[in-house]
Amino acid sequence: MDPIQECQCTINRRTFLSNLSVGLGSVALGSILNPGLVYGSSRKNSRSSGILGSPHFAPKAKRVIYLFQSGAPSQMELFDYKPELLKVHGDELPDSVRGGQRLTGMTSSQSTFPMVSSRMFKFKQHGNSGAWISDLLPYTSEIVDELCIIKSMHTEAINHDPAITFFQTGSQIAGRPSIGSWLSYGLGSDNENLPAFCVLLSRGRGRPQPLYSRLWSSAFLPSLHEGVQFRSAKDPVLYLNNPKGVSDLNRRQMLDKLAHLNQIRFDEFGDPEINSRISQYEMAYRMQTSVPETMDLSDEPDEVFEMYGPDSRKPGTYAANCLLARRLAEKDVRFIQLYHMGWDQHGNLPRDIQFQCWDVDQASAALVKDLKQRGLLDETLVIWGGEFGRTTYSQGELTEDNYGRDHHPRCFSIWMAGGGVKPGITYGETDDFSYNIVRDPVHVHDFQATLLHLLGVDHENLIFKHQGRRYRLTDVHGKVVKEILV
Repeated sequence: MDPIQECQCTINRRTFLSNLSVGLGSVALGSILNPGLVYGSSRKNSRSSGILGSPHFAPKAKRVIYLFQSGAPSQMELFDYKPELLKVHGDELPDSVRGGQRLTGMTSSQSTFPMVSSRMFKFKQHGNSGAWISDLLPYTSEIVDELCIIKSMHTEAINHDPAITFFQTGSQIAGRPSIGSWLSYGLGSDNENLPAFCVLLSRGRGRPQPLYSRLWSSAFLPSLHEGVQFRSAKDPVLYLNNPKGVSDLNRRQMLDKLAHLNQIRFDEFGDPEINSRISQYEMAYRMQTSVPETMDLSDEPDEVFEMYGPDSRKPGTYAANCLLARRLAEKDVRFIQLYHMGWDQHGNLPRDIQFQCWDVDQASAALVKDLKQRGLLDETLVIWGGEFGRTTYSQGELTEDNYGRDHHPRCFSIWMAGGGVKPGITYGETDDFSYNIVRDPVHVHDFQATLLHLLGVDHENLIFKHQGRRYRLTDVHGKVVKEILV
């Protein structure tokens, strides 16, 4: 069969509707290139509104800032205070506690599993909530009454890449769209000049785990929903600036001609991805002005830099990225993803975790404070946490001043703030060893369902059909954790 005929025979409903809309020719294309020309400035194009058109119900949050701590922070040194561990420090982990749970290949061959308390770091209660916070996080201690600390997170993934992939895409296996892509696809963008989904990376002083660009991929969703990485280099977004010798006028003429050629191709084959490419080219053109403006921190007063810490003046650091995240939030970017690497403390944990906390503590707290004083916290969901927790027992030899902790998926802690989450609460509880959950477990899919709910999206009804199967972020799982919602 002729390939054109074959494509036309297999056309699906989505492609048909797209083809129908573009069949209006220059009117439809004009709405992409200059929506105000056809509809007036008040009318948003299809990219802006998203496939849902509007949220399923009234959202509590307009946007998300996700401070992902790659490498998995130890819950016992930070949020999950376990004084009973002091009494059994150095003792063997009871079989009744372990319960036959699997271990990684890094510790499964150990002949002994000595339990380790967090005695090198002190815990105190803070705020009206009385939340227990480690002295490793003095700045976070100041904002505990804004936080919902979840101590009962759990996952099935036991190694870094599958676990991070699970949190970001709802599957341990690569190839699914990320959270930000789902939100861009469903809800679209509130800013025509910036992507709905932006990604920022920073590296701590600890052992880094690799991060792959597929973590912010749109996968089988239209490619215009892919996360755009902002870098600290001279060109914050790759391939955005005009090549040497190419003027803005030349670029505009080139894009107009390219859009015309793509239009012809779409009319011929009906591939909706062609429209995605047209939208991406146009977004890149508009970003040539909006990105440099967003990245320019020269208009920030000194007191803001002081609040975020000295690193906030250094592009590419966690503190600078937190400040940039606030600026992106002010510009109504839908999903702002920060990754901070270096939390993988299999050894030398007492030393290395201090470095990591110095990197993130002040800036994380400053971001929450900054959003609140600008009136943005109530409509911005801030999330802080890693991909799993750390073991009660020591990896390798336990000494008086040193130890490490292996991966532990069965329980760990994260916190959330703003965006419709109850402030000043602690949710969930683990046993005396921080090894098992004893109350109110929260699975990764529950976390994802709750996140979507806060943005007005029913996680069971944001669906994309691909290769004969209907997909969603939470797959066939997930329930909204209503107890933590305002």
